[in-house]
Amino acid sequence: MKSWRTLLFLAVLQFLSPTEGQSGERNELRIGKGENKAIINDFNPMKEYSVKVIAVSGNQQSRALQGNYAVDSWEFDGQDTQPQRLKDPSPPEEDTEPSEAAEQFVCTTPAVADIVVLVDGSWSIGRLNFRLVRTFLENLVNAFDVGIDKVRIGLAQYSGDPRIEWHLNAFTTKDSVIDAVKNLPYKGGNTLTGLALTYILKNSFKPESGSRSNIPKIGILITDGKSQDAVDVPAQSLRDAGVELFAVGVKNADENELKVIASEPDHTHVYNVADFSIMNTIVEGLTRTVCDGVEQQDKEIRNLVPEETEGAPENLQTSEVTARSFRVSWTAAPGRVEKYRVIYYPSKGGQPEEVVVDGSETSAIVENLNSLTEYEIAVFAVYSASASEGLRGSETTLALPMVGGLELYDVTHSSMRARWRAADGASGYMVLYAPLSSESIDETEVMQMFCWMQVKVGETVTDLELVGLSPDTEYTVTVYAMFGEEASDPATAQDTTLSLRPPRNLRVTEVDHSSVRLNWDAPSDRVKSYRVMYVKTGGVQSNEVEVGPATSIYLKNLDSVTEYTAAVFAVYDEGQSEPLNGGFSTKHVPAPLTLRISEVTAESFRVSWTRPADGVVLYKLVWSPFGEADSEEVLVPGDVESYVLNNLFSLTEYEVLLSAIYSDKSESDAVAGLQTTLGSITTTAITTTAVSRLGVSNLQVDDETTHSLQVSWEFQDLDVNEFRVTYISLRGDRAEETVLVPGNERTVLLQPLLSDSQYKISVSPVYPDGEDSALSMSSMGRTLPLSAPTNLRVSEEWFNRFRLAWDTPASPTLGYRIIYQPTSGSGRALETFVGEDVNSLMIMNLQPGTQYSVKVIASYTTGSSQPLTTTANTHDQSQELSVSGGASRQCFYNLTPDTQYNISVHTQIQDTEGPAVTVTATTLPAPTQPPTAPPPTVPPAKEVCKAAKADLVFLVDGSWSIGDDNFQKIIRFLYSTTGALDLIGPEGTQVAIVQFSDDARTEFKLSSYADKESLLDAVQRITYKGGNTKTGRAIKHVKDSIFTPESGMRRGIPRVLVVLTDGRSQDDVNKISKEMQVDGFIIFAIGFADADYGELVNIASKPSERHVFFVDDVDAVKKIEEQLITFVCEAATATCPSVLMSGNTLAGFRMMEMFGLVEKHYSNVQGVSMEPGTFNSFPCYRLHKDALLSQPTRFLHPEGLPSDYTISVLFRILPETPQEPFALWEILNKDNEPLVGIILDNGGKTLTFFNYDYKGDFQTVTFEGPEIGRIFYGSFHKVHVAISKTTAKVVIDCKTVGEKPITAAGNITIDGMEVLGRMVRSRGKRDNSAPFQLQMFDIVCSTSWAARDKCCELPGLRVEQDCPALPNACTCSQDSKGPPGPSGPPGGPGIRGSRGDRGEPGSVGPQGPTGETGPPGPQGPPGPQGPSGHSIQGPPGAPGEKGEKGDAGLPGPQGVPGAGGAPGRDGSPGQRGLPGKDGPQGQVGPPGPLGSPGAPGAPGSSGPPGPQGDQGPPGSAGSKGERGERGDMQSQAVVRSIARQVCEQLIQSHLSRFNSILNQIPSQSVSFRTVSGPPGEPGRPGPRGATGRARFSG
Repeated sequence: MKSWRTLLFLAVLQFLSPTEGQSGERNELRIGKGENKAIINDFNPMKEYSVKVIAVSGNQQSRALQGNYAVDSWEFDGQDTQPQRLKDPSPPEEDTEPSEAAEQFVCTTPAVADIVVLVDGSWSIGRLNFRLVRTFLENLVNAFDVGIDKVRIGLAQYSGDPRIEWHLNAFTTKDSVIDAVKNLPYKGGNTLTGLALTYILKNSFKPESGSRSNIPKIGILITDGKSQDAVDVPAQSLRDAGVELFAVGVKNADENELKVIASEPDHTHVYNVADFSIMNTIVEGLTRTVCDGVEQQDKEIRNLVPEETEGAPENLQTSEVTARSFRVSWTAAPGRVEKYRVIYYPSKGGQPEEVVVDGSETSAIVENLNSLTEYEIAVFAVYSASASEGLRGSETTLALPMVGGLELYDVTHSSMRARWRAADGASGYMVLYAPLSSESIDETEVMQMFCWMQVKVGETVTDLELVGLSPDTEYTVTVYAMFGEEASDPATAQDTTLSLRPPRNLRVTEVDHSSVRLNWDAPSDRVKSYRVMYVKTGGVQSNEVEVGPATSIYLKNLDSVTEYTAAVFAVYDEGQSEPLNGGFSTKHVPAPLTLRISEVTAESFRVSWTRPADGVVLYKLVWSPFGEADSEEVLVPGDVESYVLNNLFSLTEYEVLLSAIYSDKSESDAVAGLQTTLGSITTTAITTTAVSRLGVSNLQVDDETTHSLQVSWEFQDLDVNEFRVTYISLRGDRAEETVLVPGNERTVLLQPLLSDSQYKISVSPVYPDGEDSALSMSSMGRTLPLSAPTNLRVSEEWFNRFRLAWDTPASPTLGYRIIYQPTSGSGRALETFVGEDVNSLMIMNLQPGTQYSVKVIASYTTGSSQPLTTTANTHDQSQELSVSGGASRQCFYNLTPDTQYNISVHTQIQDTEGPAVTVTATTLPAPTQPPTAPPPTVPPAKEVCKAAKADLVFLVDGSWSIGDDNFQKIIRFLYSTTGALDLIGPEGTQVAIVQFSDDARTEFKLSSYADKESLLDAVQRITYKGGNTKTGRAIKHVKDSIFTPESGMRRGIPRVLVVLTDGRSQDDVNKISKEMQVDGFIIFAIGFADADYGELVNIASKPSERHVFFVDDVDAVKKIEEQLITFVCEAATATCPSVLMSGNTLAGFRMMEMFGLVEKHYSNVQGVSMEPGTFNSFPCYRLHKDALLSQPTRFLHPEGLPSDYTISVLFRILPETPQEPFALWEILNKDNEPLVGIILDNGGKTLTFFNYDYKGDFQTVTFEGPEIGRIFYGSFHKVHVAISKTTAKVVIDCKTVGEKPITAAGNITIDGMEVLGRMVRSRGKRDNSAPFQLQMFDIVCSTSWAARDKCCELPGLRVEQDCPALPNACTCSQDSKGPPGPSGPPGGPGIRGSRGDRGEPGSVGPQGPTGETGPPGPQGPPGPQGPSGHSIQGPPGAPGEKGEKGDAGLPGPQGVPGAGGAPGRDGSPGQRGLPGKDGPQGQVGPPGPLGSPGAPGAPGSSGPPGPQGDQGPPGSAGSKGERGERGDMQSQAVVRSIARQVCEQLIQSHLSRFNSILNQIPSQSVSFRTVSGPPGEPGRPGPRGATGRARFSG
């Protein structure tokens, strides 16, 4: 078709006369191309006409533009000559106007084709017109059914040089082709059409480009000008290749040139339009012609080419695969194949390459490939005039040979050597090495993190020295085999250079009050000298001493009773080593030694002593008559060692106190002595006695407790038999008591004593001829008082609870009694008991609006302290509302039946409130309900659990080692424990139970039950599982599958896990347990039978004393039930959940997690992006403008805020942060009114905290100044705002910058939102927020957190040794531990061997199984102290009245033990009594049934050997005990010594475990495994037992 102007010139006007029926006359009128109207003659206005306008070009016609002309309503008067418009028919038959609404032609021929469009992209087109070209192409594509097996369309663009935009096989759908058209870029350049035609012949119409054989091929050229090169030959070549060409010219195209290019005939293959804007008018004609041409070509191809003579090869196979080549094989194609083309290219992109072989070949080798690369392969059979479809496949090359046997050796502090085995065919080797400081990093990350050192060597070098290394540094060495420019997989090895080793084995000796000797071992003979630094712990001023090669130093002039930290550095030529750190504490300045009193007269005596140490400048000597307050004092020079006291009263006992004063002004403890002046008649006798025998000296009383004193003395006479130690309380309410000490001992522990009492202690030597009281010495001592706790504080007051906290006394306690009662006396006094390690307690379930009297009493072994008292108030539950001034009545709803209410009415005028008018009214009783059937019995809730609200999961061991019977006991324990809870369901506590063995089985989820009855029924239906013990896998199952929203987990609710197990886990529990503790889970661990206590400690939260329980068997679990329920319910009722901070479980809120600002969730939060923080390993989050992050308060703080807390925020103000004030964080009520928050004013450089006090008054405190202004200058800063009931304190970068008083806050409502960054000017729906960066945000339920925080996240304040490792830093871990290997089969029993010699004592094994009942008669507990007499002990008589103290009698012989009484019934536990005195040693009774472990008894004689038991699993190695004394009858003193050693060992080893027992009120005894007492004499060797089989738990 020609241009649009040509169309108009050849236009034909056809009109049909009246349209009634089909019999109207047809008329035709031809008009010229310049006309756009026509006059119709012989027109009858009374009739209706149908008119069509048709454009004609040559022998082709367009669609008709049709209209009807209706004249029925037209009044023709012969005068109206106005033109009238034709009425459009509905719908019109034809429309020649280009319109999007017109229906486009679609080619529906079943024939397929390969169409390549060649588009002119020269500069003459222009970018605007090129858009119209894209539209034309889009309409062209829409006309065909595009698909990989249908019509394929490719496109090339040309100007000065052509390029392929996409091949025929690039896209498989019409939509993808249209997308490519829309994104077609404009090229620009000259117009070389001939070159472009040749280019598409060679590159587009090829099999590898998607061109198919025996398929019609169409080429469409679009150009706007004359070509600058010849087009005839390239066009003819395309036509000769079977391509039918169409030429479309636009604007300035040469029509003759288009005819040369296009196929015959010209009128169907040449199109020319005058402008780009009307290109779309020829789309339909072009597509119809192309469609017809495709169908015609398809018929001709089918007639000319027999199908059976050509085809594609088949059965593609690859073989002989190496790193650089492989062989491709196939089955020959049918017909006369001239050659085969093998095309191959990498699957991930790359330039295709080909191999051509003769048509007789059926394989080819593909070479020069890349290793470890997948290649796509296509084999084409090439015939004389066509090519077949491709036979396709893929193959992956092997890896290049790598070096083997990489070894690092000859390592020094600055070099090492590497050697390896050569790789076949390598052209050389590349060696990379760098320090290794991160785990699990790939090569790319390593190259970015380190400056790698690189060495390239030839193919003959396989040994290389690496030099210039850093000392004590782990290096990774990587060796690549090079094959040209390609490298093999690396071989890697690591080794550490020798360090500048620090000194070893620091030892502290010769410690006194002012000096110490430090000793260490030399690390190497290359050390030149040592540098010693020491500083007071917590101090600033350090001291430094340079030492030569010596390995010890004596430090002098130290302060007494001071803790020092010391560091020893080794100095080498290369530098200084790391320090060897240690510490020591100097002693208290020593008191004068060997206090002696001599030259006693009636009026004087001499006091002598020995100088205790260097540095004494004075002695202070104080004396007074014993028991009197008036004393005299004298200061004696330090070089004097005796002093005579004169002017004394005769026959008077004097108390002498002597202390030493040192150069640092410290004063020693006083050494006390007692001496009685003589009368005139005793002087000679005393002098004679003093000369013949030496007296007791240097009597000291120390190690005071509330119930004991340690007494020590010196005595030089070796002829003494024993010492008589007498002591008496100066209160006068107790008789003097006596203790006999063997003559070879110089110390004794006096107990039990009265607390806070002064005692007079005298020590006299006893010789074979009797006691010599003239040589005695006396001194004074005072036991510690039963100190009460101090500083009792009340916090976190609420409607039904408050928290108590107190400071512990200096004296060690057993625990604390807390007694609380309403001050009105309306309720009974309640009491609870906590252990000695607890100094804070939440009192729950109190009456609202009530004042309580609270007492805290410290409990000691000898009694209780005075109470520490205070009062505390719960909040009132009264309601208040305001009504309008015109109201005269108000209704109240939802009241309690039969309850008296007080109603007070106040008038209010502005801020003034008038007096109240009060009336009392009582609601009616509730109507009597008809009787109903009693509900099933459900255990009542315990008082401590009535406020519990938590998600509680029990993880129960169901392994084979439990057994059916014990499992039922566990079920009963679970029933009882869950029965103690109150409200079950979403509004209270949700419970889930998981049973585990080899794997975990969910018995029911958190959301499964919403009432206690159905929950308890489900507990009883749990069945026993059986299997091994995989505790770690089970804990992970709980974390991943139970504590999830899908299983019912709620936000902001404490998450509690209770683990019950009877054996050691067969997989790792440490990693998953630590993850859960870090995430804020509260974990309790209960172990019994063969459970591992250390493993329980790792599983449970901290402190272990509160979260770990261990009993001997399942039966004993019942005994810890009460305490477990208490601890679990207390954890479930806490205002603040537990979170892990700085290695301890603390109370607080992780606000970043609650707002979704963590790596795994931030992408779901709109307006937030993650960026690097203060360190690259710390992420921070940018809150963009108007992000307005918010969360419902009920999810974050369901119980409100605590009364004391610290807001901890690490953030950065950005340049784009507005100057107006905004709230960094605030809590809003349901009306969007602020309740509490922190406001930053970027313009005024101030920080403001606000809240409502307990009266409901709004209060603010504003901080300003240079330190506050720093946070607005664009750097990261850490801000702590500590809020208490009295003050608000601001700490910036761990430095206090301000503190202001405030009033105690009221609690918040939880029906609103918590928001970050909200602008202060925000109102209602127009809220907006400020942009800033946020790295940390925590709320810690303590005001002391700011003082404990070390600001480790700030680079300028981080001290590495005080801070935890950075995230992702290299740390030692046991995660590299591999999985356990399979258990081996049990061995058979061995033959009985001969009796062997007795071996060395082995390590303590685990407790064996319960033995059979033995014969009756275990040794009974020690009886009360019997009187010393000469007769045989008889049955006990009735107690007599206390008599006067008699003279000491001689020791009598050992009495025989009395007959054991019948055991009585167990009584209720009583209060802990005072320790009794040691009773005499009883004889060994016959063995009885196994009882609960008791305190160790005295050693008995060896029994006969028992039969060999089954071998149990090996226990952990215990410490080697000392050799015990032979179990013969010993003296009373020896027995006491052994008993004392046993008691001390038990106290030190099991203090924490005994505390947990003592803290239960009331509590039955709990059976724990006891530690063995001192070993007795070895028994006779027993016969060798048969080899036992291993027994595995679980």
